[in-house]
Amino acid sequence: MGKAVWLSTAGIAVAAGMLVVGYVAGKPGVAMANAETATVASSEAPLDRVGIENIIRDYLMKNPELLIDMQQALEDKQQEAQRVANLEVIAAARDTIFNAAYDGVVGNPAGKTTIVEFYDYNCGYCKRAQADMLALTAADPDLRFVLKEFPILGPDSSKAHVVSMAFRRLMPEKYGDFHNQLLGGQGRATEEAAIKIALSLGVDEAKLREEMKNPEINKAFNETYELANKLAITGTPSYVVGNEVVFGALGQELLAQKIAETRAAEAAAPAN
Repeated sequence: MGKAVWLSTAGIAVAAGMLVVGYVAGKPGVAMANAETATVASSEAPLDRVGIENIIRDYLMKNPELLIDMQQALEDKQQEAQRVANLEVIAAARDTIFNAAYDGVVGNPAGKTTIVEFYDYNCGYCKRAQADMLALTAADPDLRFVLKEFPILGPDSSKAHVVSMAFRRLMPEKYGDFHNQLLGGQGRATEEAAIKIALSLGVDEAKLREEMKNPEINKAFNETYELANKLAITGTPSYVVGNEVVFGALGQELLAQKIAETRAAEAAAPAN
């Protein structure tokens, strides 16, 4: 993380330096040596590389807030570009995001408003966000909550999610119970822990283990990974609400606000 911040700051410094160099190049007789005064470098004695670098360094040392402003402007620009890109992805992959046959659904399966969560059974933030999902679906009878399995936290997660996918295929009516027990359980989610919960809910072990070999499971994971990459989702939990991607365990109140905003936007949209 420190290296990334340093590289980002260095990039900003280079950009700022280029601005100053551009200024000097445009006005060879003037160079901004500090915030109050200017050092004159006549056209008869042009500045060399070292001179320009010293000017840039002195200016940035005396005006470090410029780096902060540029960093914020860059982040804002990148976020807006990603928001626009996400709109395009969501429009093009709406069925895959909201209606994939391999995703689990809790709440009202026929609910008019859908929120999609990318989660990993070993994600501590997902475990804390579980209470938000349960509270939202309990309070809102028109909310459909799609659970998109996104194992990214190692082999244990991958194996636990394989069991989850296999169980949902065999006993979709009990998937919600399975999900809540595995995500809400103590300790690390593993294949063994997932199978134990599945058996307690009545699944046939032989059928479960056979279904775990179904190549469609890995195909579903790969499709989810590809979708997450397009949406710039790299961590869990992450949500898609309406036409917006929301990152992190934001809490029940903020998720409810996003749901309300989505409904307002849908109500205001012209009818097709």
